[in-house]
Amino acid sequence: MGPPPSPDDERWMRRALALADRARDRENEVPVGAVIVRDGMKVAEGMNLNIRRRDPTAHAEVVAMRRAGRRLHNHRLTGCTLYVTLEPCAMCAMAMVHARVARVVYAATDPKTGAAGSVFDLLESPRHNHRIRVTGGVLAGQAGRMLSNYFRAKRGKLPLES
Repeated sequence: MGPPPSPDDERWMRRALALADRARDRENEVPVGAVIVRDGMKVAEGMNLNIRRRDPTAHAEVVAMRRAGRRLHNHRLTGCTLYVTLEPCAMCAMAMVHARVARVVYAATDPKTGAAGSVFDLLESPRHNHRIRVTGGVLAGQAGRMLSNYFRAKRGKLPLES
């Protein structure tokens, strides 16, 4: 599952978690945040906006990649690392492959639709002409609790302890 996380991985994942908080608190969205970094500098960030925008493709990763493409003036995101609080789905994973993202670091696994090794392995698949290095589980407990508590609140259940 790729190299072990670094202190920088935790730093950028904390930023992604802050974006997930904002998605939940300000937008009433599923709390997922994403940050794209190249050469130690933030290129772009995004959060889930699919409910507010009524756009099924407005996942945090796609929002961040669109912003990164505009900022870099390129549809290719070579040399970039994408940090996201939830393991990417198949749609987001394939967008990352097409964008030539170098590395993905995610927090919580998605045992139902994860496409970075949980259910599918689209990022490192030898079938593609581009493979993405993957590091999973960075701050997974915090991200997992946030997601679980969001859905528990929607169902009228008490939050999990931290």
